[in-house]
Amino acid sequence: MTPHFKLSEFTCKCGCRMPASAQVAYERLARALEVLRAELGCPINVISGYRCHARNAAVGGAALSQHVIGAAVDIQVDGHTGETLAAVIEGLIALGKMPNGGIGTYPDRKLTCHYDLRKKPARWQS
Repeated sequence: MTPHFKLSEFTCKCGCRMPASAQVAYERLARALEVLRAELGCPINVISGYRCHARNAAVGGAALSQHVIGAAVDIQVDGHTGETLAAVIEGLIALGKMPNGGIGTYPDRKLTCHYDLRKKPARWQS
């Protein structure tokens, strides 16, 4: 897909087949993550990418989750909290280097940051 990301990193953890439409979305998402990786100067760990409806429900994901349509990723980067990753992404969006979509952090998962390519920007801490 890109120099540092393979489609297999974004597949559903249950092993189901990812729809072709989700594969196309993840190519765009991987290009955005390449920008983030270059800014950070280190690898990005994809914790969760595409989720089928059953997997999304099993992990307590939102019914209209961007993960289900292949437009979201939860990431971790060694040495960074979810909040610091969100701030870096926000800065890259402000510079026009990454698409403006959804950015979220989670108090119970302090090292994880959610980023997605939704059409209407959203920000949250849950």
